[in-house]
Amino acid sequence: MMAAGKGTRMKSNKPKVLQMLAHLPLAGHVLEAARWVDARKVVVVTGHGAAQVESALSLLAGTLQLEFARQEPQLGTGHAVQTAAPHLADDAIVLVLSGDVPLTRGATLQALLHLCAGEHLALLTVNLPDPSGYGRVLRNGPSVTAIVEHKDASPEERSIQEIYGGILAAPALQLKQWLGRLDNRNAQGEYYLTDVVKLAVQDGVQVLAHRIDDPLEVAGVNSPAQLAALERAHQLRLAEALMEQGVRLKDPARIDVRGSLVCARDVEIDVGCVFEGQVYLGDEVRIGPHCVLANCSIEAGTIIQAFTHVDGESKGVRVGAGARIGPFARLRPGADLGQDVYIGNFVEVKNARLAQGAKANHLAYLGDATVGERVNFGAGSITANYDGANKHQTVIEDDVHVGSNCVLIAPLTLGAGGTIGGGSTITKDTPAGALTVARGKQVSVANWKRPVKGAK
Repeated sequence: MMAAGKGTRMKSNKPKVLQMLAHLPLAGHVLEAARWVDARKVVVVTGHGAAQVESALSLLAGTLQLEFARQEPQLGTGHAVQTAAPHLADDAIVLVLSGDVPLTRGATLQALLHLCAGEHLALLTVNLPDPSGYGRVLRNGPSVTAIVEHKDASPEERSIQEIYGGILAAPALQLKQWLGRLDNRNAQGEYYLTDVVKLAVQDGVQVLAHRIDDPLEVAGVNSPAQLAALERAHQLRLAEALMEQGVRLKDPARIDVRGSLVCARDVEIDVGCVFEGQVYLGDEVRIGPHCVLANCSIEAGTIIQAFTHVDGESKGVRVGAGARIGPFARLRPGADLGQDVYIGNFVEVKNARLAQGAKANHLAYLGDATVGERVNFGAGSITANYDGANKHQTVIEDDVHVGSNCVLIAPLTLGAGGTIGGGSTITKDTPAGALTVARGKQVSVANWKRPVKGAK
């Protein structure tokens, strides 16, 4: 993978290949494509911001074997691959990818490798209505005879619409030989990787092209505007795939998937929703407008209403079947909601388990809690779980009713079937079936006069 470029037009302190698309660095998408074709090893050619690029990609590599080669100075694409050559096994097929071309499909790369078959030079090409700036493909029947860079092309050659997409596959041993014969006698004074085509032709090696129809697969990123355009194109591709699976999208142009979204049957998603990390939506789940869901599992029949934020981070969030969440609710890491749970507007749940039928319908906080079946948690009530140093658990047993504006100071257990009077601050365990009230005595002062502004 070539990842040495500076990306001056990005106007960023971050190397171009680490710019984010769908919540993953550009080069991270390329690593995923390499994983798809079961690459034996990935050699990343770095240069600008090398340490930053190498650190970031090492974290994303997973089971991929990753090696790095420093290209200093950067003298063109041919020079980049020359830098990687010592890392390439002679018996390998080399697939040359660019770290700023993120959306090549794994199946396309597999087809290119099949075309190479360990004996041909195989190029990925595409027809473009406006091929300006790209290397043109010169042919003699099915065989490619040369690629000429745009800057070096004649007017007749510039009229060709088939362009080289910057991706090739070649037998490693022969590729190394061709790389050793490259020169920089061109308008840019650089070593062009595309010159290996004429060298292969000279050696009698057939050069073949796998031509695709989707320019998105070879689209690179050089500016923030191109990055934004590619993001929207990628998201539309994902939206179309979801709809092919049967997902109902109110507007496929207004959804963002920044990870993995798996949907069962008859899922409906309204406009402006963002999905991050690993998200599962069960049968007949409905997601209202402008929701953000990350690292969570939403089971069948649940309704997530507008402007709800669900973020499981590393712990995850689970919402049971038939639940109703929102609008304007927030579920944080460790929230585990049972069947038919209701979480209403401006309710926050963190590291808490709510059993079947429990309800917290408005303006409440449940943190570090275990909540039993059919509990009703009143508006404005909270579990006070943090003492300034440690978190403590609140246990609310089945059928408890907590009135409005209550503070439950953990550690604490509320006995089954009990009732907590509104406005109470509870500091001790309460018995089952009892009414517990803990608040100051109401006092009324007769004939009391409010202060008057300006009076002395």
